[in-house]
Amino acid sequence: MQEDVKMRRADRLFDIIEILRAARSPLSAARIAEELDVVARTIYRDIATLIAQRVPIRGEAGVGYVLEPGFHMPPLMLTPEEIDAAVLGAQWVQSRGEPELARAAEKLIAKIEAVSPARVQSAFVEPPTSVAPVVGARETVSAAHLRQAIRNRVKIKLDYHDGQGAVSHRVIWPIFMGYRDAGRILAAWCELRSGFRYFRTERIMDAELLDEKIPKRSDILRREWRAAMDAERESFAGSSATEA
Repeated sequence: MQEDVKMRRADRLFDIIEILRAARSPLSAARIAEELDVVARTIYRDIATLIAQRVPIRGEAGVGYVLEPGFHMPPLMLTPEEIDAAVLGAQWVQSRGEPELARAAEKLIAKIEAVSPARVQSAFVEPPTSVAPVVGARETVSAAHLRQAIRNRVKIKLDYHDGQGAVSHRVIWPIFMGYRDAGRILAAWCELRSGFRYFRTERIMDAELLDEKIPKRSDILRREWRAAMDAERESFAGSSATEA
């Protein structure tokens, strides 16, 4: 019984690290306790234990806990469900991502297989999941080229044609790439339209990465994009209700 209690606590300490690693802002002990179904007092003790073990957790009264960047844990045992999730995700990327991401997905699975125990190796040889192949839209501009602009936070000069074939020339601030079964979209702020727009990558005729940096931080731009999309959905829902 005592060994079971120790094992459960060891699992909880690991879970706390993973929760903090995934968090984008400080988390309170109460929030962590709620997720792990324990009382906050338990989290206070666990955090103190982790700090004593030199896990770089920083906490401020009234703000919460954060895990300092750069903290790495040794290879860990993965559950069968976690392996299935990783393999399924990689299968999707291999069948729908551009060649660069497809190769990266293949290498990722090889790395996960290398650190997984022998008892779950069959999940890699004969995975219990599969993804139906699709024929993607033909693209003139490499998606990797567009992702590079997002990572480097630089503007893109586009030659773009719409569904009727009309060509426009735009300068955009790329925000993110959206992956779909039959194609990809690029979300961006468009200087020509002074608003957020989606661009279907198969309609991009040419894309030049400019030296000019995007004048807003990525997190601010994403937040404004989400607000604009929420407002657009509310407006659409309101107009639909009125028409009905």
